[in-house]
Amino acid sequence: MRTSNEDCFVANPGTGLFLVADGMGGHAAGEIASRLAAATMDDMVAAKGSAVEAPAEILRLATMAANFRVIEAQRKDRALAGMGSTLTALLVRGTRYSIAHVGDSRAYRLRDGTLQQLTRDHSLVWHLYENGVLDKSDLARHPQKNLITRSIGSHPQVDIDIEEGEGRAGDLYLLCSDGLTDGVSDEGIRGLLIAAQKTPQEMADNLVNAANEAGGPDNITVVVVKLDDGSRQA
Repeated sequence: MRTSNEDCFVANPGTGLFLVADGMGGHAAGEIASRLAAATMDDMVAAKGSAVEAPAEILRLATMAANFRVIEAQRKDRALAGMGSTLTALLVRGTRYSIAHVGDSRAYRLRDGTLQQLTRDHSLVWHLYENGVLDKSDLARHPQKNLITRSIGSHPQVDIDIEEGEGRAGDLYLLCSDGLTDGVSDEGIRGLLIAAQKTPQEMADNLVNAANEAGGPDNITVVVVKLDDGSRQA
């Protein structure tokens, strides 16, 4: 339903980097923030293709650089003050994966038919959910759902969640902005991912279509990554 798109994504099987960023801020500033963050991550991971750092450390450094770049853009142009972005990034190296996460975009994994959310939302409503005040199904309808507690560009020192693990052939990793999860439940997402043997692109298209059919009030960005014998498709 929106006329502008503040979401941005990267799907780069060559470097193993996949991410979703959801910008915020008026006068197109959110769009600028998400694109700055995504481009910085993409460039830095590509530049460290043969670096000795562990993948999780590469993601951490790249996320810090993305935060700095968004902060600097605001400093140079006061019209951009207050802009920011979520950032959920997946880096696959061989069968190992690492995730860097700031904000309320999400990363999921589908393995053996079980869908698991690998990130926790940095938001007021997620805090209420973790403390038993809200059910997960209530989060999308809460009047304060857009109050996030961490974002890229909001503070010089960004607090980054890092998740690492061992992937398996057949794993599906889903990165998405809240435009998907506000309209489609976890069980709905799982059903669409396992409904039929499809390509990652077809799965992503089906998820976006389902969110639009549910009303589509926000930008919807979905990246689906499938591990296949240590490689990846997106």
